[in-house]
Amino acid sequence: MSTAPTQAGTAPPTRNAPSRTGRSAVLAGVLVALLAAIVASIAVGAESVPLGQIWPALTHFDPLSGDHLVVRDIRVPRTLLGIAVGAALAVAGALIQTLSRNPLAEPGILGVTHGAGFALTLGAALGLAGTALGELGLGVAGAVLATVLVYAVGRHSTLRLLLAGVALSAVLQGVSLGVRLTSPDTLDKYRFWSVGSLAGREQTDLTIPLVAIALALVGALLVARSLNAVALGETVAHTLGANVARVRTVTLVLITVLAGAATAVAGPILFVGLIVPHLLRRLTVGSVPWLVTLSMIVGPILMLAADTISRVVLHTGEVPVAIVTAFLGGPMLIWVVRRYGAGSL
Repeated sequence: MSTAPTQAGTAPPTRNAPSRTGRSAVLAGVLVALLAAIVASIAVGAESVPLGQIWPALTHFDPLSGDHLVVRDIRVPRTLLGIAVGAALAVAGALIQTLSRNPLAEPGILGVTHGAGFALTLGAALGLAGTALGELGLGVAGAVLATVLVYAVGRHSTLRLLLAGVALSAVLQGVSLGVRLTSPDTLDKYRFWSVGSLAGREQTDLTIPLVAIALALVGALLVARSLNAVALGETVAHTLGANVARVRTVTLVLITVLAGAATAVAGPILFVGLIVPHLLRRLTVGSVPWLVTLSMIVGPILMLAADTISRVVLHTGEVPVAIVTAFLGGPMLIWVVRRYGAGSL
């Protein structure tokens, strides 16, 4: 029995898993890139900081030095936030794509981001979003609700999953708009949050969101091996001894915590969770643990690069980082499709 030809008329090339040496080289390369992104994030901005002042500002802080104040009070907290948000969104995207077997799945596309935004809007209207803990709780609760609804409706089909996510997003956006139009105070709070930016967020207490993201990232690493079996199909997963229902539940919880916490502190930032797993899939060759590990590093690289660009692209002020990620993510996704074909998705 003959098989159907591919779009190019030939069978796709077989991709072998990289050797341990190859993985070490890739890991070293992305870590170096992350270090460079961190240095650029601390040094570059409206007020540039000389590279020679970064280390002294961290180790021998001088409160009378303007450069030291910029590094310690603004750039370092903002960089840490960018690392956390980038890792959270990228890993959430990798998990949701693997769980749903849908290469177009992303927290924003499947309604998770809009669920968190709706909960924050409603919380602001009811006076429940006045603290970092309140915003984090609302963001996670909204993300959980959206995830449960979308997955309940579309779990049997990737197309239904996408349609359910789009429909839920539209409904939540409409209801949120109605709430904002009837409450000027809520509109003001939402406008600051909805731009999807790291600017100004470094002045708030980030302890709880960062701890939540860190714990969820550890959980993602722990569940990745079991999720690797589930990705092969339920029958194979049961054969390998994986508890499919438990793995799915844990993965959904991790996705909602990661996406909800990142959205609560930085606003809606799309494309990071979509494009990072695509860029890494050919390197990971079906290994979910390796995909999660690299996403945890490459996500912050993309986020810090976008945030650094957002500070200098205009002379009149900063551009929200969500706009920069959209400009970077869109062309990257088009390049992936044209370079490797739709089959790579």
